[in-house]
Amino acid sequence: MDPTPAEARRIVVGVDGSAGSRRALRRAAEEARAHGASIEVVTAWNMLDQVTATKFDPDYGDERARADIDEVVAAVLGEDASGVSLRIENDLPARALLNAAQGAWLLVVGSRGLGGFKGLLLGSVSQQVAHHAPCPVLIVPDQDHR
Repeated sequence: MDPTPAEARRIVVGVDGSAGSRRALRRAAEEARAHGASIEVVTAWNMLDQVTATKFDPDYGDERARADIDEVVAAVLGEDASGVSLRIENDLPARALLNAAQGAWLLVVGSRGLGGFKGLLLGSVSQQVAHHAPCPVLIVPDQDHR
């Protein structure tokens, strides 16, 4: 018997707009359907990591980050997006995900996001959450590595 009641199952998924995070969101939705869980999408942004901006925008903030992620979630999940909750954090991605994962049933992340070279210097978000998450972690691989 599963010790976690279905109504307490919460899947946290990190979404930054990248192809990897879109795959992670699709997989989180599959897991939620299979296990009767809710989905909480977490997006972390800061002035150096603006969610879907193609160039630096000094006016970027929570409102724009929420609109960007609303758009990504709607595009990826379609009608299934209605039951998804969003959590927008002005923070570092790994720290925001680890905080959101407190009490979660599962944390889902892509293996690669928008970090680029900076991610190599600091360590990837997926690696950080895999080592420090308070719940099981599912890292959805890059399509090129399947």
